[in-house]
Parts: sequence; C-alpha cells; structure tokens
Amino acid sequence: MTFLDDFKPAQFKLTAESETLWRVTFTNPPVNVIGPPMIRELKELLTHLETDPGVNVVVFDSENPEYFLAHYDLLANPEEAESLPSPTGFAAWPDVLVRLSKLPAVTVSAIRGRARGAGSEFVLATDIRFASREKAILGQMEVGFTALAGGGAQARLSPLVGRARSFEIMLSGSDFDGDLAERYGYVNRSIADADFVEFVDAWATRVSKWDPRVIREIKAAVNRDTLPADALFPPQSDAFWAAVARPEFPAITKALVERGLQEASDVELNLGDDISAISVAAVATLK
Repeated sequence: MTFLDDFKPAQFKLTAESETLWRVTFTNPPVNVIGPPMIRELKELLTHLETDPGVNVVVFDSENPEYFLAHYDLLANPEEAESLPSPTGFAAWPDVLVRLSKLPAVTVSAIRGRARGAGSEFVLATDIRFASREKAILGQMEVGFTALAGGGAQARLSPLVGRARSFEIMLSGSDFDGDLAERYGYVNRSIADADFVEFVDAWATRVSKWDPRVIREIKAAVNRDTLPADALFPPQSDAFWAAVARPEFPAITKALVERGLQEASDVELNLGDDISAISVAAVATLK
C-alpha cells in the first residue's frame, strides 16, 4: 500500500497529477474553515511530504471558487487540535505553518476565493502564491476580533510587503483583491481568472520536472535567507489565544455568527468590509 492508497482525507482531496506533482484541493463546505479535523489531516500529509523524495511540487487549491480557506473555525473546540502531535513543539496551527514553509517540495497556493485570517496565514507559509485577478480575496481581519493574528502573519508579511504595508494589512482588517495583493507583494502575481487554472498548471508542471536535488538546494538556500526565525511564532500564537479568552472576542464572534459567520452568507463574503461596524457594536454592548 502506498501513502496515496492508504490516506483518505475528508477535508481535502489529494491527487497525484504525476509522480512528482501532487494537488491538494480543499473540500470542507460550506466555506472551507480550518478546524481540528483539517489540522489533523494536514499534519498527516506534512509528515509524509517531509520525507517523500519523489514529490517536487504540491499545488493547494479549492473546490469552492468563493472560498480558498475562509479562516479558522471559530466554533470548534481548540483543545481538539492542541491534543495532536506537534513535532515543532508549537501550538497546533503554527506547527502546521512552520512545517509547511520548510517542506522539501515546492508549495504553490492557487488562490481563487477568500483566504482570510488563518487562510491568509496558510498561503503566506507556502512558497508561491498565485491569485485569480477577479476571484482572489486576501486579508488578516483579526484586529476586528481585538486579537493579534495567531499563525505568524506579522512575521511573514513584513519581509514580503514592507513595514508600512504590513501595518496597513494588519490594522485595517480589510480585504485585498488579486491585483492589489500583487502590487503589494502579498502574492507573486494575479492572473485573469479565465487563464488562471491553465497558468498554474503549466507553471507547476514545468517545475515538477526539474531534478529534485536542485529544487531542494534552491529551497534550502532561499529559506536560509528569508524564513522568519521559529522563535517568532509562539508569542504570536499565545497573544491570539489570550485575546480569545477576553470577553470582547466571544461577543464579536457571537454577533458575527448571528449574521451567518461560517455559512454561505453575505457576512462571510464581505467580512473584510463588515467586521468593523459589527465589532465596534459588539464591544459597545460590554460597556
């Protein structure tokens, strides 16, 4: 039995496009939230990919054109994820992201739809980010929950977009479309949606055919100069969970859930725009 025969995830589809090119397609309706079941399956996948000498490229995409990865599952019990093994010793989500960023294979996020919060952190941890010009939406909206992003968005954004634009992204909590994300350096490039799948597939296929030795040497060399220090991630995760325990966070979450958070709803589609007014109103009820 091979890993592909034995591993049957429910949160995403795993497809071998070839021996050297794998595809992970997120399939967690209605909006692809990241919760303990997805984290468990991602950890299993990462454990295999960390030692698989044959996979050169892994493309991450979504079955839902409106949502790549919406955000962390705010209705889940976090202890379910924290009880899973953590080779880095970090909390569950930073463990996934740090390991993802260091895989020997090249990782590509093919972003169509929304990638906010932990979804944005996921794509930031991959090596390459391609965005659909018309459909991609990225953002870090944790400020609207009165929280610091818990998966290290600060550490990964600053080298990509610079200090001032990191402040803009983190402090506004707003949405960034594909073109603006490209201009800022948040993604590698935006591509017209009509050409998006063909472009990503062609790029990934081309790279997957290179000698695995040189791919791994290039990754190791670039990682040495560009990856944030691991020590940056635990304090950011701790700050996020500290915010979750304060009264503002559950009040804001409750107000959003009442409007359709984590459902196929207008509030999920427009969360970057809507969270400001909802957050301010929810916090006001506590005073």
